[in-house]
Amino acid sequence: MAIEIPKAGYTGTIKEIPLGDPAKGLKAGGEAAYPFHLFEGAMPNAPKIAMDVLDAAPDDWPKALTDVYGDVLDDPVAWAKKNVEEFGADLIDLELVSIDPNGLNRGVDEAVAVVKSVVDAIDVPVIVWGCGDADKDSEVLRAIMEACEGKNLILGPVEEANHKKLGAAAIGFKHSIIASSPIDINLAKQLNILLGNLGVPDSQILIDPTTGGLGYGLEYSYSVMERARMAALTQEDDKLQFPMVCNIAKEVWKTREAKLPAEEAPELGKATERGVLMESVTAVSLLQAGAGIVILRHPDTVKLVRKFIGELIEG
Repeated sequence: MAIEIPKAGYTGTIKEIPLGDPAKGLKAGGEAAYPFHLFEGAMPNAPKIAMDVLDAAPDDWPKALTDVYGDVLDDPVAWAKKNVEEFGADLIDLELVSIDPNGLNRGVDEAVAVVKSVVDAIDVPVIVWGCGDADKDSEVLRAIMEACEGKNLILGPVEEANHKKLGAAAIGFKHSIIASSPIDINLAKQLNILLGNLGVPDSQILIDPTTGGLGYGLEYSYSVMERARMAALTQEDDKLQFPMVCNIAKEVWKTREAKLPAEEAPELGKATERGVLMESVTAVSLLQAGAGIVILRHPDTVKLVRKFIGELIEG
């Protein structure tokens, strides 16, 4: 007797968002079922992998990372090209760590120059991620949007505190934005409502639900993302029907466990593998919660996560 697998019914669909040059056809979103439930509905666009590039050489990375990137850490263009050409990144996430007022506090012109040089050097979509200071991000990201008009960059984090300035700039200069809220489904929805009221087209919005790494809030992040995806697909909540971006790299690699040398914590296993496994577990968990783009840092993580995505989609 044949076993018939019960299927859920869905009334909502995740919006498709073009990434980079629309002519190249790279998109996020479009799902008509829960993540990887291909027996229930379509998943026309596989989740995408973005890889980190910092605009200033990091001084707190573990050896597991510096051994991979040591020759390009002070050159964002070479770093971005390495991620694309050697490691197969679908997108580049350019983190503007140097503009942080509490750090190097570099100015607008320097940031614009770095972004333009990276965008011109590679042939994949570029995410530009600010420092998290709402005022500084407003100033810098708006200038980048103007300087790169028509390139369809993906810029964030756009928060409630700066959504008017950055939302208006996204409309005027034709870029996508990442609406970022602090692990709360209601705040995520509210920010999307505000952006919609401002006039930002749905086709230019992605969601950053804010994520925690393995052992640092992963289960709470998963729960919030899962609820958002349920509301989008089964309750037709059109303010949550956007692809989600998870900036996993910086959350995982800042943790104590990912940084500790093996001689200081032999019970945690090999230092060269520990961070990779933490990043991989976080990524595959959040992909199953609905992530459309995961931002990763180690190339070994990229290999593992890409294999995971392929096996779930292709069998």
